[in-house]
Amino acid sequence: MVEFLVSKLHDVRFMTMLLAAIAASATVYTLVMPLFAGEGLSKRMKAVASERERIRQRERERLNKSEKVSLRQTPKQLVSKVVEDFNLTKWLAQEAARDKLIMAGYRGQAPYITFLFARMVAPIVFLIGSALYVFVIGNMQQAMPIKIGICIGAAYLGLQAPMLFLRNAISKRQLSIKRAFPDALDLLLICIESGMSVEMAFRKVATEIVGQSIALSEEFTLTTAELSYLQDRKVAYENLARRTGLEGVKSVCLALQQAERYGTPLGHSLRVMAQENRDMRMNEAEKKAAALPPKLTVPMILFFLPVLFVVILGPTAIKVTEMQ
Repeated sequence: MVEFLVSKLHDVRFMTMLLAAIAASATVYTLVMPLFAGEGLSKRMKAVASERERIRQRERERLNKSEKVSLRQTPKQLVSKVVEDFNLTKWLAQEAARDKLIMAGYRGQAPYITFLFARMVAPIVFLIGSALYVFVIGNMQQAMPIKIGICIGAAYLGLQAPMLFLRNAISKRQLSIKRAFPDALDLLLICIESGMSVEMAFRKVATEIVGQSIALSEEFTLTTAELSYLQDRKVAYENLARRTGLEGVKSVCLALQQAERYGTPLGHSLRVMAQENRDMRMNEAEKKAAALPPKLTVPMILFFLPVLFVVILGPTAIKVTEMQ
């Protein structure tokens, strides 16, 4: 069985068919996933409602000590048991990781427990998988230190894999928020200048912006809940800036805090900040467009020029061959 697997892994035709099948499956998956976007939206909005319920329960507990806070989202029993048995909250716990989970949109204790479980399990899985490939499947002929180094490198990659996944999720979420934030500021400005309160403005914008950015709608919904139940409204704005981690959002939150403290009008500040965020978005698009020519140089040399040479010199080569 092992020899059959090894022969198949070294079979060029089989590997080509396998990669083509994977590419076709990925294409079908990409085309089908938008059809299920509505279900994902409903799940994420339910998660936001759960977080809002948690904030409401926390504030009620502060006002009335007899009430108990109940979280709807709890980790799975197996994952929670493993984390508790190995005391991973002591050995692998990181406050920075908890903040990054919040920035990635994973709130509550369950994602944190799952993250700790993944940080423990992923290195073991990568180590076992690399050892099986190096010593059994591939039967590599390199020296033993090289084999051990490959296994250790795979284990280190498994240790960093959850953090890489988290950084990727944060970057995608921040990109979604950054693209929709100027339009959200325009809507927020319109709502405030029409006479709405800040809470009603945030709630209205969260409803209207959901089609453009689900992440920004979630953050505005949570901010609305915090503005309604927190005694110090400054904390709600600080939490919004901390959850997003974007400079544009931080500047807007600072302006909202100053307006809350000194009673200054928000209209002019929001208009200026909306224009600044729009200019930042345009500058980023122009920067990406300016970086395209250097990136296209290598593909042109590898793919376009050889084909061009074949088209130009092919007929001449054929005639020379016929003359000989």
